Amino acid sequence: MKTTMKSDRPNPLARLSFTLSSFFFVVFLYIWFSINEVQFAALRKLGQSAVSNFQYQTVEKPLVEKATASPPDIRVLLGILTLPDQYQRRHFLRLIYGTQSTLGAQVDVKFVFCNLTKEDQRVLVALEIMRYNDIIILNCKENMNKGKTYTYFSSLPEIFDDPEGPNPPYHYVMKGDDDAYFRLANLVESLRPLPREDLYYGYVIPCPSMDPFKNYMSGMGYLISWDIVEWIRTSEIPRNHTEGPEDKVFGDWIREGHRAKNRYNAKWSMYNYPTPPTQCTHELWPDTIAVHLLKDQEKWIKTLKYFNVTNDLPPSKLYHIP
Repeated sequence: MKTTMKSDRPNPLARLSFTLSSFFFVVFLYIWFSINEVQFAALRKLGQSAVSNFQYQTVEKPLVEKATASPPDIRVLLGILTLPDQYQRRHFLRLIYGTQSTLGAQVDVKFVFCNLTKEDQRVLVALEIMRYNDIIILNCKENMNKGKTYTYFSSLPEIFDDPEGPNPPYHYVMKGDDDAYFRLANLVESLRPLPREDLYYGYVIPCPSMDPFKNYMSGMGYLISWDIVEWIRTSEIPRNHTEGPEDKVFGDWIREGHRAKNRYNAKWSMYNYPTPPTQCTHELWPDTIAVHLLKDQEKWIKTLKYFNVTNDLPPSKLYHIP
């Protein structure tokens, strides 16, 4: 019987086939990885672009909106001269002014007094500042007719000096009493047509007078343009004459310094509360900027009711006010 024996030598064709298969497999892997690397890079760039766009929308958009928002066309500082211990009065006035709207204008209400002298003031006033940031403490000893008004006006340029802020920081500065009710929107509207330089605005004294170029403006609340504030800070005239009835003294500064060629008598939009009747009183009426001598709660309530200050109270299940 003839027996056929298998050879142990490898088949050359099989070896060639394996080599070619391996080569093409390596080429295939290289091409596959190359394609996927390109796709991955594209996807990575797309992802980076998406993240970048997302960050622009969430971070940059408010900055864009801030840049394009219209700045207030009028900036007013209303400084209410009061005393450190008048906590309840300040909280009450925050309600009064915090619920008023001055669309298109900026009216900053600040409470102004001299240096603190008691431990409870240092704690309670500091808490007020932390909560409301609406207090100016002047470097002076508390007084009525010995320079507090001068210290107030002369300190403002340094207090509000900010190279990155608006120039001037305020168009107008007002000194007001804490027993006066200012209707801020009406105040702003009365200021819009007026000059923003060399202006002296208020309620002319004596009461029957209608001539703003005689005498001076009542202490219930008078307003000046920022250039006069800067003049008060640098001029020797007010610096050397600080004692006496402060509103009259202020009028003396203006006269001696030949300031305020622009003057505005706001009478009878500013007046004293109707009772008791005097030459300075007026009945409450819609065209009101300020009511003065609100010395008790009853007068405040009658005044606020007359002007319907709670008409915009929104309905809610949380309360029932008949």
